[in-house]
Amino acid sequence: MFATKVKSYAKVNLSLNINGTAGGYHLIDSVVVPIDVCDTVRAKPRRDSLINVYMHGMGSESIPPEKNNAVKAGEAFAAAFGTRGADIEIYKDIPIGAGLGGSSADAAGVLNALAKMYKVTDRAALKAIADSLGSDTGYMLGGGFARISGRGERVEPLAGMPLHMLLILPPTSVSAGECYREYDAAPDAPRTDSARLAEALAAGDFAGVAQNVYNALAAPACRLNADVAEALAQAAAFSPSAYGVSGSGSAVFALFESEELCRWAKSRYRGKFRTRVVAAKPAAKMSLRNPFAL
Repeated sequence: MFATKVKSYAKVNLSLNINGTAGGYHLIDSVVVPIDVCDTVRAKPRRDSLINVYMHGMGSESIPPEKNNAVKAGEAFAAAFGTRGADIEIYKDIPIGAGLGGSSADAAGVLNALAKMYKVTDRAALKAIADSLGSDTGYMLGGGFARISGRGERVEPLAGMPLHMLLILPPTSVSAGECYREYDAAPDAPRTDSARLAEALAAGDFAGVAQNVYNALAAPACRLNADVAEALAQAAAFSPSAYGVSGSGSAVFALFESEELCRWAKSRYRGKFRTRVVAAKPAAKMSLRNPFAL
């Protein structure tokens, strides 16, 4: 029997602007929202210091341990807090390499599971570990509606409103590093202001949210992966309120005013990619502000 269980939710970038670089990292300004797709992390304590991570689903079984952020998170946790090790199982539902934060969600999920199991309450220390593992891992610790900036380590919680999207999920991925390099070769001036999008979310202004959807990495992702360009064209064909790429891709989202319209679009989709209707809900409804919520 596993001692703890937590869920770690995927995210969608409604906006993603790039504001230069510092220290070799790109500086971003992004409004992110949680969606009701999650990976489940189960953990039980060991008597020794070993961290064992067993992956299940979405092809995750082939991830080498030395490249698995979930393993790095567990090892960093044990080293920082002097705890024993753990046997950890991760059941994936977040697609890999889709720009939905799957790797970061797993790392954050491991940190939250081990913190719960070993009764660690120092959230600042956990956040520092998370930030060392990836640009949005710190955000994933708590999830929710947020505006993230800097390298992604600055997280400003936002008021939210229910949002409904159709995800179009190409099976191929986009390397985030390659996508940023492609952006650097042909940078784009910011077309929207994340502050306006945040204000629209707080006001429950759906039209304002839709008007400010933008991702500076969308064009580079399309140049690197024809599947992303195809998925964007398919999303546009449904005339949604807005559509875009999440992160560096390859997932594409179409934003509609209701779940019914999302399901209508899904029922009429004739493309070759997998689709999924998802929702972003305020924290009280998804319990995302409680990092140990089930």
